[in-house]
Amino acid sequence: MSQAVRVVWDDALVSYDFGPGHPLAPVRVELTMALARDLGVLDGAEMTGCVPATEDEIALVHNRDYIEAVKNVSKDGRPDIRYGLGTEDNPAFVGVHEASALVTGASLAAARAVWTGEAEHAINVAGGLHHAMPGAASGFCVYNDPAVAIAWLLSQGATRIAYVDVDVHHGDGVQAAFYDDPRVLTISLHESPRTLFPGTGFPQETGAEGTAVNVALPAGCGDTGWLRAFHAVVPPLLRAFAPQILVTQQGCDSHALDPLAHLMLSLDGQRTAYAALHRLAHETAGGRWIAVGGGGYELVQVVPRAWTHLIAETLGRPVEPSTATPATWRTYVEERTGEIPPLTMTDGRHPQWRDISEGYDPADAVDRAVIATRKAVFPFHGLDPMP
Repeated sequence: MSQAVRVVWDDALVSYDFGPGHPLAPVRVELTMALARDLGVLDGAEMTGCVPATEDEIALVHNRDYIEAVKNVSKDGRPDIRYGLGTEDNPAFVGVHEASALVTGASLAAARAVWTGEAEHAINVAGGLHHAMPGAASGFCVYNDPAVAIAWLLSQGATRIAYVDVDVHHGDGVQAAFYDDPRVLTISLHESPRTLFPGTGFPQETGAEGTAVNVALPAGCGDTGWLRAFHAVVPPLLRAFAPQILVTQQGCDSHALDPLAHLMLSLDGQRTAYAALHRLAHETAGGRWIAVGGGGYELVQVVPRAWTHLIAETLGRPVEPSTATPATWRTYVEERTGEIPPLTMTDGRHPQWRDISEGYDPADAVDRAVIATRKAVFPFHGLDPMP
């Protein structure tokens, strides 16, 4: 079992709700926490609540006029399109400021626990709203909780923070917040911006001193290619950067069943990535690891199982993939959603990949993406871009 681990949760986190039919349905985190409880993952875990982030904390990343706009929309639910509030992606709703501030407060609670040494790892599965920009809502995200948590850590004296984003969409808002700040290394592995929102995240976006890193993977990439790319880029950069704290955004919309994107990972491939990030937190950041959720729009088959595996990984008690989902949880899922729940904690895959050090194929789209990223940023870090 890992040393002290904080699992941040408050039932009010499900109030971040854009309404019926919106892809970012809060039932996904509700079912995640229910599965983690019923499976015994949370037995003995140190659960902690949270309070809303203050306006001053939110203003570490977001413009004051934007915060005022969110507060005004929050009062009556009237859109303010100037700030991206009331669009199809980000519908306006009463209470949007309070709900968004609570999500941000949960990620700040995780950051405080790790920074103060109260916990070695901390997790907020309701967080990961990585698209929000300093002055506008974007991509289902109103306040950028991981960016606020990182900015708070910097305000406390942190000087080297690494952020790894495995969501299928580019972590554009976090990249934008720290693009010119060499204290923050942002690494995003995502589907190519040529085929997916938000249309950014090309290898040539390198930031200050090569501290913005983008791996743009081709549509259709599955476990083998994704894990090959991850291991070709993330471990060497984290080792070279030597962060004080590792922050990870764990969007699970890279799964083959996700309705909004085109990567083809399995639950087992995602679980393998969680374990790799856990090991890297210990190897490169002294064990200090803050994990947040993110995207994930297959609400029953994917998100609850993926993030239950993530919680279990942070606790140092991984769930055996063949484990059956509890009957109590399956009944709850059927009652809550009317859908047939998954029976086990696996997709039945056994991910394997070949390390790029064994050679690369310039005709392979994944290898081309990897080499493009390595050529763009590795020299900044004293690393050889070629395998």
